[in-house]
Amino acid sequence: MKNTYFITGISTDVGKTIVSAIITEALHADYWKPIQAGDLENSDTYKVSRLISNNKTVFHSSSYALNTPASPHLSAELDGISIDIKKIKRPDTDNQLVIEGAGGLLVPINQTDTIADLILPSDKIIIVSRHYLGSINHTLLTYEALKQRNLSVYGIIFSGKENESSESIILKKTGMKFLGRIDEEPYFDKNVILYYADKLKLTLEE
Repeated sequence: MKNTYFITGISTDVGKTIVSAIITEALHADYWKPIQAGDLENSDTYKVSRLISNNKTVFHSSSYALNTPASPHLSAELDGISIDIKKIKRPDTDNQLVIEGAGGLLVPINQTDTIADLILPSDKIIIVSRHYLGSINHTLLTYEALKQRNLSVYGIIFSGKENESSESIILKKTGMKFLGRIDEEPYFDKNVILYYADKLKLTLEE
C-alpha cells in the first residue's frame, strides 16, 4: 500500500498549504483537499498546483467546495447544505497521497464530525506548527487529541522563524520526530518549493 500523508495544523494560517506543496513535490505524490471553504477561485488545490514542478502529481477534486471562508460546518450551512462525511471518499490512486486538512484538527465539518474524523489509523500524520503566543499549548493539544484517538503522529514541521525554546519543549514533551523547518521566506515559488522538497525528501524516505 502506498503511503498517505495527512497534513494538519495547530491553527489556521500556520503553513499547511506550503508544507503540503513541499511534501507533494518531494514525493511526486498526488494531492487532495477534502474540504475547501472559501477562496474557490484561488483554492489550496490551485495554489499547490502552481508550486509543483513534477508532471506525475495528480490533483484530485475536493469533495466539498464551499463559498464562505469559515469553519466548514458554518460555510456549508451558509451554502444551504450539510457535509456528509460518508460522501468524502478518498481518491483512487496508485500513487502516494498528500491530504491537506482544513484549519486545525478539531475544526467541525458538521454537527458531529471534525477534521480529525477524516484521518485513518494508517495515515502518516504531519503536524505543522508556527510560533506565536499560545502555540505551544495548541501544538501539545493537537498531539494529545491525536493520541487519544489512537492515531500516530509521523512528525512535526515548524513554519516561520525559529524559536528554540518553544521547539525544544514541544519535542521533549511529545517525542515527535522533527522533520524540518520552513523559514520565513519573502515568497514561495516553484524554485523555493523544490529547495525544501530536496531537503525533506531524504527524511520522508527514511
